[in-house]
Amino acid sequence: MSEPSSTSATPTPASNAEIFGWAMFDFANSSYTTVIVTVAYAIVFPKLIVGDGPDYAWGNRLWSLSLSASYALVVLTMPILGAIMDHSGSKKRWLAFSWALTVGTTAGLYFGTPSAVWLAVLFVILSNYGFSIGESFTASFLPDLGPAESLGKISGMAWGLGYFGGLVATLAVNFGLGQPTIENFEAQRLIGPITAAFFFVGALPTFALLKERSVGKPLPAGQSYLTIGFVQLWATLKELGRFRDLVVFFASFFSAMAGLSIVVSFAFIYGDQIIHWSTGTKTAMFVITQFMAAFGALGFGVVQARIGDIRTYALTLLVWTFTVALIAGTTTIVDLFGGAVSAEHFFLLVGCFAGLCLGATQSAARTIVALMSPPDRVGEFFGLWGLFGKLAAIFGLVSLGELQARLGLQVSILLCGVFFIAAFVIVLFVDEGRAKQAAKSA
Repeated sequence: MSEPSSTSATPTPASNAEIFGWAMFDFANSSYTTVIVTVAYAIVFPKLIVGDGPDYAWGNRLWSLSLSASYALVVLTMPILGAIMDHSGSKKRWLAFSWALTVGTTAGLYFGTPSAVWLAVLFVILSNYGFSIGESFTASFLPDLGPAESLGKISGMAWGLGYFGGLVATLAVNFGLGQPTIENFEAQRLIGPITAAFFFVGALPTFALLKERSVGKPLPAGQSYLTIGFVQLWATLKELGRFRDLVVFFASFFSAMAGLSIVVSFAFIYGDQIIHWSTGTKTAMFVITQFMAAFGALGFGVVQARIGDIRTYALTLLVWTFTVALIAGTTTIVDLFGGAVSAEHFFLLVGCFAGLCLGATQSAARTIVALMSPPDRVGEFFGLWGLFGKLAAIFGLVSLGELQARLGLQVSILLCGVFFIAAFVIVLFVDEGRAKQAAKSA
């Protein structure tokens, strides 16, 4: 068991200004996941940089493999980094490192071109790695920002604010840079630098207002922070049996994130390649999903306080299962209505359901891990949260990449539904009260 320590250098509760500062990191980093991973660069990469139309099978697969490689780096490093962060009492410093790495390598996407595909792959891997570890680093601040019953609302507020950040950044890119065509490629190259600038400026309030509340522990003789990280991680893995409900939740989270990683990475690719939507519909879909995601994160945050964190998380999984069925069946459903509604417009309706839970599932999961983690080892357990999430992303993206190469993207998207159903069934075995008690007594 780890040696006791205080996790809070400042016993007073977080002020509204500090909570706002923390939430602004969600506002800033959503520019990356929205512009790069989902809406803009996710289309530019297979369509313009790899350019193997008309089906873009290799471009789609290389996109999946690039994201998967970045998640593999997270899996290999995040638990160790979390343990080091806890022992050194340096959450804010590690958060700043992830911010700087993401900003620098996102700007580097400018150098990825059809004649330098490997540079595009390299900067996708590095930028998504920086973004991903930053997600865990910023989540580790959550337990210190308020009482347990308020954490769901705080997390939901931040996640909702994040979608407005993604909305602003993506609209700037879409309207400022024009169409993703090879003739307009010089403008499209600016997607990376513009997103990097938004992330840089948007996160400045975080580092101005967020306090470093963790307290470091002295290093044992002959040890370094790196060796301590491995030692602490090994000790935690041996002790996981004491946190059986958290382990079961991590299994559910793994399945949910496998499905969600596909949705986030391929939703706009699906619209482009299967629905064949217009630029106007693409923009409308983006705006709708961002507003619905913000509303869903805020709304489900309130619901969490009323029905509990696990129940709220499970509810979002049921909505996701229904949504995936509609996504895969869009063209069939439209045909049943005899063309009274177009596939593009029906897909916009489906986007409302998808947006509703886009942030709510992850926000609820973040709160659950915060409440089920021992107070003096939050960074370490959020490192495991990151590990399970990114392992899931690798599994989901690679599975979809291989499946769509054989069956096509439209059929393969049903894999998401399988993942969400499995996540729902698994979470039914989590005892929320017992898990929180185990965390307190650790």
